[in-house]
Amino acid sequence: MEIREGLTFDDVLLVPKRSSVVTRSQTNLQTKLSRNISLNIPLISANMDTVTESAMAVAMAREGGIGVIHRFLTISEQVNEVLKTKRAGSIIIENPYTIKPEQTLREAIEYMKDKGVSGLLVTDIQGKLVGILTRRDITMLEPGDEKKQVKEVMTSDVITAKFGVNIDEAKGILRKNCIEKLPLLDERGNVKGLITSKDIINSGNYPQSSKDKKGRPLVGAAVGVKGDFMERTEALLDAGADVVVVDIAHGHSDNAINTVRLIKKAFPNCELVAGNVATAQGTEDLIKAGVDAVKVGVGSGSICITRVITGSGVPQLTAVIDCAQVGKKYDIPIISDGGIRNSGDATKALAAGASTV
Repeated sequence: MEIREGLTFDDVLLVPKRSSVVTRSQTNLQTKLSRNISLNIPLISANMDTVTESAMAVAMAREGGIGVIHRFLTISEQVNEVLKTKRAGSIIIENPYTIKPEQTLREAIEYMKDKGVSGLLVTDIQGKLVGILTRRDITMLEPGDEKKQVKEVMTSDVITAKFGVNIDEAKGILRKNCIEKLPLLDERGNVKGLITSKDIINSGNYPQSSKDKKGRPLVGAAVGVKGDFMERTEALLDAGADVVVVDIAHGHSDNAINTVRLIKKAFPNCELVAGNVATAQGTEDLIKAGVDAVKVGVGSGSICITRVITGSGVPQLTAVIDCAQVGKKYDIPIISDGGIRNSGDATKALAAGASTV
């Protein structure tokens, strides 16, 4: 049996060389997350239940990275986290949340809380706009007011714009009328979208944010290899997830490989990441199964006990180097997952061939 040397981040340093960079602002950190998705910074937040839900995903997208919503939720809960992320940074919100005028204020308050929004458009049974309910309308409720119908407190005289209005025109309408929300209607008066002053401001504050083709924040979501993974994948893609991550401790397994094949067959346009692996062969097998990026790292995380319990794993720097060579051969990005304890470790992972960490 051949035993070779393996290296982790603390075992090496990068040798300084001459640089033509005058200021750090000249540095371009754009990179590939997967075959068809690019990021403005090479950072991903982990799909762990203590790390990434919509709040973290929004924060990551605003800075140019991406968050991956963990899978330890019901399908509807995970879908809701994806939807929250997509709506948080979109200047034009498609299919804004609505409520009927006959519903109670209690229902409206619960709905707003669940969706994480500060207002609801009020529509009739045909989908025509009849009013708007905002947080200001419900902040001074008296005891028993929650039983009132929405139409009793909503604002009926709503300033609107035609769907397709450009952003500069929308800004002018918001400013002129001192309003924060601008519903977008078609020629029949049906709600088609919503623009808010908050989203316009956020768009200007985060010029490096990572966005999809519709200008919404990029977001990923994780699935497992057993049970409802196909149903979950379909629901997440329908909700707008940009990438699906097959999440399993030992990615070089028949379970993971078969899951990748099934998902890719059913959803050929899905950007699919799978892992975790720690070897060149594991990387190649996942690539041949159809993945668009490979997650590398077995037991390297700060709270991961795989190496301790199973006695298996590969020092992370060596694992990244080995897997990146295969990724380069097939033009598939490598994600270094785990073992990053400081910013220098991230730099070493990228130097070793990872596209993101």
